[in-house]
Amino acid sequence: MPDLQKAAKQAVGEQVASMVSSGMKLGLGTGSTAALAIEALGNRIRNEGLEVCGVPTSFASERLALKWGIPLTTLDQTPVLDLAFDGADEVNSDFIVIKGRGAAQTREKIVAAQAKRFVILIDESKLVDRLGTRMPLPIEIVPMAATPVMNVLKALGGDPEIRMGMKKDGPVVSDQGLWIIDAMFDEITDPEHVNRVLLNTPGVLDHGLFIGMVTDVLVGLNDGTVRTMMAR
Repeated sequence: MPDLQKAAKQAVGEQVASMVSSGMKLGLGTGSTAALAIEALGNRIRNEGLEVCGVPTSFASERLALKWGIPLTTLDQTPVLDLAFDGADEVNSDFIVIKGRGAAQTREKIVAAQAKRFVILIDESKLVDRLGTRMPLPIEIVPMAATPVMNVLKALGGDPEIRMGMKKDGPVVSDQGLWIIDAMFDEITDPEHVNRVLLNTPGVLDHGLFIGMVTDVLVGLNDGTVRTMMAR
């Protein structure tokens, strides 16, 4: 990761950690930016005696939380969260987000839906004018539905392919034991329509479009400062 980009991610991680107060129930995101926020939160627990607990969105964030001393809970025990934070692959001007490069978008969406406040942590490169043009939309599927789902994505204007493992043979397997299809688009002009079609397609568990969920976007700048954007 370039030094300037890492500084930007570090800045938003520390900023969201500063928004947390004792007694809060948190959603702990997945990915490189969320990892820095988890570390910053752990430092506050160690240095200030901050008392919080968190619901992890993946096995990876669970292990990081344990490493940094963040007590864990579940949505069974804590169904309402005060704040959830996570990174994103793209954010447009309507605060619609594409997530899922870490294959954790389904759990991330479940946790975000239970949070009163959902804070997205990004650097400037993730802000886009045209949704879906830089990063693919991830769709989590039952393996036997791969071809039918890919045909649906093609009809929607996407160019789908099964995500393959980098250090293993075969497809990437999610924490749910399912496969991920990545679909590139020239542009997702009607995300609500894409959302409805995919969720009504048998074999689709969920996808990486987050619509109407984001409350805050923290944008890390190359000079180490943070710009705050409020969705509602």
